[in-house]
Amino acid sequence: MTDTATITDPAAAAVEPTAYHVREGGDGTVLDVQDFSLWYGNTQALFDVNLKIQKGMVTSLIGPSGCGKSTLLRSFNRMNDLVDDLHISGRIATDGFDIYGPGVDVIALRKRMGMVFQKPNPFAMSIYDNVAYPLRVDGVTKKSVLDEAVERALQSAALWDEAKDRLQQSALGLSGGQQQRLCIARAVASDPEVLLMDEPCSALDPIATAKIENLISALAGEYSIVIVTHSMSQAARVSHNTGFMYLGRIVEYGDTDTVFTNPRNARTDDYVTGRFG
Repeated sequence: MTDTATITDPAAAAVEPTAYHVREGGDGTVLDVQDFSLWYGNTQALFDVNLKIQKGMVTSLIGPSGCGKSTLLRSFNRMNDLVDDLHISGRIATDGFDIYGPGVDVIALRKRMGMVFQKPNPFAMSIYDNVAYPLRVDGVTKKSVLDEAVERALQSAALWDEAKDRLQQSALGLSGGQQQRLCIARAVASDPEVLLMDEPCSALDPIATAKIENLISALAGEYSIVIVTHSMSQAARVSHNTGFMYLGRIVEYGDTDTVFTNPRNARTDDYVTGRFG
């Protein structure tokens, strides 16, 4: 379910000034969000969001249902463009160019921003064809190239050992956790710069969730990862930086340890300690 705020009066969403204390490290900024607001028709979902996503790090977005986490995530690859009567203000930049600027190739942008959805969505085709699909869309037909890319992606998704002897079998025969790792393999097959994950473990059991979390940790560094999660314990386990959202705004953004153990904003403290949410 898309997570959207429904506050239309900015005054009603008033919070203290955003607290920023981002963990040092990474290789710079991969996504730079500047005064970004978004409306679905007359309904404003995001309010003046400012955020820097660091390269090679895992960033979690947390907050109560309806606070705008998924809306913000889907803004990074312009998935929200598929919604009628959407308009925005402000800027989201990667490598210095505004992804909402004129002339932007949205298809090319989405290749750079791999997406993993809440529920596993393998295609009704073989495991091999699922992973090879984005390369074939790009016109790759050479079998040796496809073979190498499929193996590399499945290795990256920690699925190769479980799938290498059944590559021609239907992906729908995999377990739920395996299907989600297959979707991650499909997302990394075209070598994106950023992985966007929208509640990737919400439909999984604890064992499968642990495997996905281990995978996220293994992929950090090679990819910049942004994960939306309702699980504060998951955010604490897997992320370097955490953004707490409330009513369409970033309330606090910083290194995960500080956000959870010594937040600088009273509203953040109330949320992570369970006093509201």
